[in-house]
Amino acid sequence: MKRSTLALSAATFSTLFLVGCTSNATTADGEGPIPVSSTADTCSVATNEAPSGTVSFTVTNDGNDVTEFYLLGEDGLRIVGEVENIGPGLSRDLVVLAAPGQYQTACKPGMVGDGIRADFTVTDSGADLTPSGPLAEQITAATTAYTAYAKDQAEQLVTDTDAFVAAYVAGDDDLARELYAETRMHWERIEPIAESFGDLDPKLDLREADLEPGQEWTGWHRIEKDLWPPAKGYTPLTQKQREEYSALLVADTAELLERVREIVITVDQLGNGAKELLDEVATGKVTGEEEIWSHTDLWDFQANLDGAKVMYDLLQPVVVQQDPELAAELDARFAELQALLDQYRTEDGFVYYDQLSKEQVKELAVAVDALGEPLSRLTTTVVSVS
Repeated sequence: MKRSTLALSAATFSTLFLVGCTSNATTADGEGPIPVSSTADTCSVATNEAPSGTVSFTVTNDGNDVTEFYLLGEDGLRIVGEVENIGPGLSRDLVVLAAPGQYQTACKPGMVGDGIRADFTVTDSGADLTPSGPLAEQITAATTAYTAYAKDQAEQLVTDTDAFVAAYVAGDDDLARELYAETRMHWERIEPIAESFGDLDPKLDLREADLEPGQEWTGWHRIEKDLWPPAKGYTPLTQKQREEYSALLVADTAELLERVREIVITVDQLGNGAKELLDEVATGKVTGEEEIWSHTDLWDFQANLDGAKVMYDLLQPVVVQQDPELAAELDARFAELQALLDQYRTEDGFVYYDQLSKEQVKELAVAVDALGEPLSRLTTTVVSVS
């Protein structure tokens, strides 16, 4: 779960992302990615406008803290695209398909707060942003199939959440603990889509460590702590509180499903989403920070990997034709990471994170990094189709 509380309106999502087969020219003069420099107190974007179509940014962290970069809608709420976890001295690329209109750029040093923002304009290049060319049918098939997948996962999340909440409210904590990790896997598989609804994300998935002053803590992790309480200094929730937090979880999950049903999924969202899911593994699951009370991080790890693999598999026929070497590398890296994770399977799911040794955690982290590098090239490969 990310610290961002930026919101996305599903009804306007399709106007921000248009699937297209366009050139890679992105700057106002049509030459290459837009350089961005992020420091502790600046977000220097080389230009404040670009032609519509494929818009690319190369974000370099020239500061001392880990940073993020966003392209937002005109209202500053809708997430058009993002790259996160950019360490000092490192660079990451963000590639999106953008229609003409007004936007905002934002750097978030320390990955907290509203970020350092500036207005950004996408001018009308006159380019046709609808799929065309020999691979257009494959792209359309991929986005259509993923739309169905996301809706199915959201529907299963609603059903399983109802069962989880029923056990928790009834005081059957053993059953609730048994259902917790498996139910959350539906969320984790579609996390980039779920997180794009920024107002729902903190309600459903905020970690205690990321609470801001005065912010109410609700959602999965609030209940997680009550089911796996610390040994000392914790006051269990009352029955009334259990009912209140459970009702909120059910209502917010139902709202998530309604918004997912309205989304139009696009090809750049698949490419960026696959990398975002792996970033979630790298920054939360492989570190044990996500499920700090239950230690069910490997269930989340598997679900994030599932979601990334689904996105890649749907795009794989396009990647094979555009860059067969990249496709072969991604196939191998996905298989290697899955084989490594499979070593920690049990009859009930996975071993708990706190049972892993430092060497085992490091081995998983190295495999995640090995997949992350080629996966970062996926979006550029699929949006460059002509």
